[in-house]
Amino acid sequence: MGKKLAIFASGSGTNAENIIRYFRSRGGAEVVLLVVNRKAAFAAERARRLGVPVSYQPKAAWEDGREVLALMRQYEVDFIVLAGFLAHIPHALIEAYPQRIVNIHPSLLPKHGGLGMYGSRVHEAVLAAGDKESGITIHYVNDEYDAGAIIRQVHCPVLPDDTPDSLAHRVHELESAYFPVVIEEAIGTL
Repeated sequence: MGKKLAIFASGSGTNAENIIRYFRSRGGAEVVLLVVNRKAAFAAERARRLGVPVSYQPKAAWEDGREVLALMRQYEVDFIVLAGFLAHIPHALIEAYPQRIVNIHPSLLPKHGGLGMYGSRVHEAVLAAGDKESGITIHYVNDEYDAGAIIRQVHCPVLPDDTPDSLAHRVHELESAYFPVVIEEAIGTL
């Protein structure tokens, strides 16, 4: 039997949808739940269209994590994937899922990470710093934003005429290609 995955998302959900579709075509794991912390997160609509249950967990649920942890147990979740999730993961959840929560960040950590560094803010920081390359970092989650053990980094060049949007597009292509594969490798070690 395959592993049961939960995806946490806050926004559009393109990575969440990609991961759901990837495991449906490959097997070995199944996304059994999508958790959102914003009612307006379009990720919820994407998941519903694909028949994946969705749970909205308001800000209060993330403070100590007990409600979210109970939800993970209810769905018998083995592994958690943060796909554009912007809330801090409570210690109780990290403790219950050691080395079983992964995040993707749109830069080469430790550069341009931490609290408040997401989306276009990251790409703007890369360009402002004059970095010659950017990319993605897939890492385990610990108690500190973007500071968990790195699983894999994939690089791409920063071009002289790049804008935050053009760089974001190239980085998102890396996310689509590599994130599901790295998740699959990580759950294979469980």
